[in-house]
Amino acid sequence: MSERTPIDPDLVPDSTVVAFVAIGSNLGDRASHVAHALAALDRSPGIRVVRRSTVHETDPVGPPGQGPYLNAVAELATSLSARQLLATLLDIERARGRDRAAEVRFGPRTLDLDLLAWGPATPGGRSIDVPGLQVPHPRMHERRFVLDPLAEIAPEVAARAVGGIHFD
Repeated sequence: MSERTPIDPDLVPDSTVVAFVAIGSNLGDRASHVAHALAALDRSPGIRVVRRSTVHETDPVGPPGQGPYLNAVAELATSLSARQLLATLLDIERARGRDRAAEVRFGPRTLDLDLLAWGPATPGGRSIDVPGLQVPHPRMHERRFVLDPLAEIAPEVAARAVGGIHFD
């Protein structure tokens, strides 16, 4: 296992690193929002979508009265720092109408992009923990709507996230 020293969120990798991003939507044309996110990621400088899971429909977590989510996970190859990648994710969300400042916590959203892992910041590995950015994602192990799509494309990462449990 790699050393546990924290990773600088502004560290630009010497070559591409692997990152995983969770994608979710439960407002408007959910399928269009998910497809847009994948296309926008692949068009973004310094990012290439390597693999993606199938899309899963899941019950919402949070306040009652919201519709089901469509969820997926994408594996990326990126030459961006973790902070640069997060900024790109937030820009893609805003382009689809998300206003994080005005929304209810765990409420409905047009598009939700969460950075699950970046380079050596993976479950069981090193971490990034600064205001506004925690990698690996601190709650991914609690979220079946993240773990199931992640297990499709990276079962070893999903297993490490939940302490070694393997997904079938």
